[in-house]
Amino acid sequence: ATGHYSRRTLENGQSMLLKAVDADKDQSYFLYAVPEFSLSKTIFPLGALTKKEVRQIAEDNNFDNSQKKDSTGICFIGERRFRDFLSKYFISKKGPIVSDKGVKVGEHQGLMYFTLGQRQGLGIGGLKNADCGAWYTLEKIVETNTLVVGQGAHHPRLYSGHMLANNLHWINGKPSEPSFCCNAKSRYRQADQNCRVELVDDESCNVFFDQPQRALTPGQSVVFYEGDLCLGGGIISQVSSKFSNWSNAYS
Repeated sequence: ATGHYSRRTLENGQSMLLKAVDADKDQSYFLYAVPEFSLSKTIFPLGALTKKEVRQIAEDNNFDNSQKKDSTGICFIGERRFRDFLSKYFISKKGPIVSDKGVKVGEHQGLMYFTLGQRQGLGIGGLKNADCGAWYTLEKIVETNTLVVGQGAHHPRLYSGHMLANNLHWINGKPSEPSFCCNAKSRYRQADQNCRVELVDDESCNVFFDQPQRALTPGQSVVFYEGDLCLGGGIISQVSSKFSNWSNAYS
């Protein structure tokens, strides 16, 4: 038994992973790589309950944690600064922060501390000859240890409609069709995004989204769904060039 907010069902002798009833707490995104055999041995007591109902059950049974605030950190790290955790396992290396126009605007303490679309922690103050818009991380160039930034939460370089994913895992077997439409999430708690998946081989696929997606990030998981059913997922390996023709709608 596990405390994850997900559900399991049985169909044609196979265990299938479903989203939780509580959409705000659903954790199936994290479980797409669980093999069907392991899933068949797993039960999800919380999957059919809302968080409010779980709290009420805890209160009715006098559990001390019935009113405990929801945690916001990564479960195995706890409530502490993620930067401090990373610094214990990785060697940081300073490098330049460069604007999307190629101008050096600062210095970072390590690429590992930043993610695409990030605003806080860049350490860029008011710059001469620059407008007052907030700065966001647009790209991390590992080869030159360069952090590329731009102004505006909807900067066109943050958006793309195509990615390549590898290390695929399909919970109930590889899809029978080489190309199919479904929904996808490229981050936890993201709303379902309509897409078309085109299989390249057993390990990789192209994903084409109906709408531009913000901050698709290599190394993160993309998880595929058909309604509440979790089909499987993979690791984002490449993101296409940003689609500049979308910039007007998102500026």
